[in-house]
Amino acid sequence: MREQFCEAGKAELFDRLRPHLLNDELGTPYAQIAAELNMSLAAVKVTVHRLRRRYGEVLRDEVAQTLSDQADVTSELRHLIASLS
Repeated sequence: MREQFCEAGKAELFDRLRPHLLNDELGTPYAQIAAELNMSLAAVKVTVHRLRRRYGEVLRDEVAQTLSDQADVTSELRHLIASLS
């Protein structure tokens, strides 16, 4: 995902938002990121939302590649999330 942001010239944005992929408490406040990167607060929020959605898609695809039965993907993701909590 970072590579895609780098290709678009937005590596710094990705690096600043990356801590927000799983938990907002770990990252710099959105308002501060917006001010530092000369963005609107709404644009930062939308970008985080899109990053999270894309991260979910990538994670789902990666997990699916490890399973012989694709019907098990949701169950496997639930187990993974529970293990990480």
